[in-house]
Amino acid sequence: MNAGVRDENPGFRGNRPRSVLELRDWHRRSLSEPALDPELPIVDAHHHLYGVVTDGQHYRVEDLAQDLASGHRVIGTVYVEAFGSGWYPGGPPSRRSIGEVEMIVRESANPVRCEHGACQLAAAIVSNVDLTLGDEVAALLEAHVLAGQGRMRGVRHHATRDEGWIGRFTHNAPRHLLADKHFRQGFAWLERSGLSFDALVFHTQLAELADLADAFPYTPIILNHVGTLIGVPEYGVSRATLLAEWERGLRALAARPNVSVKIGGMGMPLFGFGFENADKPANSGELAQAWQPFIEVCVDAFGPQRCMFEGNFPIDKQSCGYTELWNAFKLSTRGCSHDERSALFYRTACRAYRLPELECLGDER
Repeated sequence: MNAGVRDENPGFRGNRPRSVLELRDWHRRSLSEPALDPELPIVDAHHHLYGVVTDGQHYRVEDLAQDLASGHRVIGTVYVEAFGSGWYPGGPPSRRSIGEVEMIVRESANPVRCEHGACQLAAAIVSNVDLTLGDEVAALLEAHVLAGQGRMRGVRHHATRDEGWIGRFTHNAPRHLLADKHFRQGFAWLERSGLSFDALVFHTQLAELADLADAFPYTPIILNHVGTLIGVPEYGVSRATLLAEWERGLRALAARPNVSVKIGGMGMPLFGFGFENADKPANSGELAQAWQPFIEVCVDAFGPQRCMFEGNFPIDKQSCGYTELWNAFKLSTRGCSHDERSALFYRTACRAYRLPELECLGDER
């Protein structure tokens, strides 16, 4: 597997090392590509919104709308919590994230008009709920569902932890969180509430996630960012060893039928490709060359019916533009059948997040 990591890396600076203004200047250095296969329907299975005008890391509805206008036919999106974005500034800590659900419902009230038709922002919402609260989670989930006004589909609880990477990544979870009895007591309420679980873990935690999937076989679990490989040189493990460990864990996890995977997030500097250090953003050919091995492993392990592409914007903007990202996914799947591509680009996301209206819209052409 050729991971395409670059030889020069000045040091891992986090997943958002540059401000919006710095990124804007950097992206101006490259010519925008035309969208490939522009009629292919897309449901962007993962994006965020956060910040205010004066925030150096902001990404607002108008910023997303500008990316959606890049020429691809994005018919809908899945909004995934951005820890702290829109949260209530006060009140009980466990209830503050309800403010984010209210924010995204308010901000996405109207579809975004694009070249190929309307795009329904946040057709599905994945919110942040502290599952370690045990049975208190039941009332919290009810409040989130009410705030979501029919669009709440799942929950994400940050679970990333690696003993060799503590302090280098945000939201380091307690050790063995996924096995914690209080966490599992709260997790049990997801099935009862008809909600799925978005799993944000490192590649070193895939076995722990498999154990969770075994304990709750009727709760849909959606692995974020192909398992979030810690691939930077600073991690101190050879690329070959990392990739073998990741693939082994991913294939074992795929044996659990209640688990699906989001293919994306590979534009995060954490993966170690080094695109963020180049003079200009990567083009789709460079991205496809680096990402295709990961895509192929995921599709082979899970099958197209349990794989969905995600944009992960604005985080992946550290490596590339929105047009180039989706072009790379399209280039990497040119060898797939029509049905396989349909699953990867929109059908799997529609089914995982229960969006039959978007699936029907995608199937119209």
